[in-house]
Amino acid sequence: MDTHLHHDTHVHHEEHLESSDFLRDVVIGMSDGLTVPFALAAGLSGAVDTTSIIVIAGLAEIAAGSIAMGLGGYLAGKTEQDHYNSELKREYYEVDNLRHREIEETKEFFASIGLSEDLQERATAELAQDKDKWVDFMMKYELGLERPDPKRARKSAFNIGASYVAGGLVPLSPYFFVHSPLAALEVSAGVTLVCLFIFGWFKSKMTGIQPLNGAFRVMLIGAFAAAAAFGLAKLLGG
Repeated sequence: MDTHLHHDTHVHHEEHLESSDFLRDVVIGMSDGLTVPFALAAGLSGAVDTTSIIVIAGLAEIAAGSIAMGLGGYLAGKTEQDHYNSELKREYYEVDNLRHREIEETKEFFASIGLSEDLQERATAELAQDKDKWVDFMMKYELGLERPDPKRARKSAFNIGASYVAGGLVPLSPYFFVHSPLAALEVSAGVTLVCLFIFGWFKSKMTGIQPLNGAFRVMLIGAFAAAAAFGLAKLLGG
């Protein structure tokens, strides 16, 4: 019965971690995906007379941006794995060659959670009998490191890249159907600002920020970026 309960808790914990990682990736990709192509389309709308140029440039930016963002997520995931593996190797070395120090560090942890001196000794002795479990324990409770998903880097790259594409198509989509750049910009601004507000709301709920303030903040950042790009294009093209 105990093993079954432990297994269920472990599965729930892993699902929670995977869900958190996925949502974080979506936030990263969608945030830039909504804002950068929106600003680019707005800037071009103030400089060109045809939407075809804006569509081509927008699609090129979305492709390049999604690849760059996805690669960034991949490298971040690989760095996390490399860091964990490096610390794991060091922890095995210390258990093998600095055993006395590791025993003291393990006892210190048990002392920090209120175990008596006798229980500290017994728990440490029990744990030290299995080197692998001891190392896993020290990785988690001494260093605060969870074993990363070996597929995390690839998943992160895909999640961020796909979210960037999904976000980027929102401000660009009106230019497929409206032939006047300024008219398309009006539709794009309305749709994108609503999406930014909704995205900002959910992002703020996830991060513990007051949702309404966070939603307005994200929306205003996107509006300011687009307005600045449009104004600069008008100024230089004027």
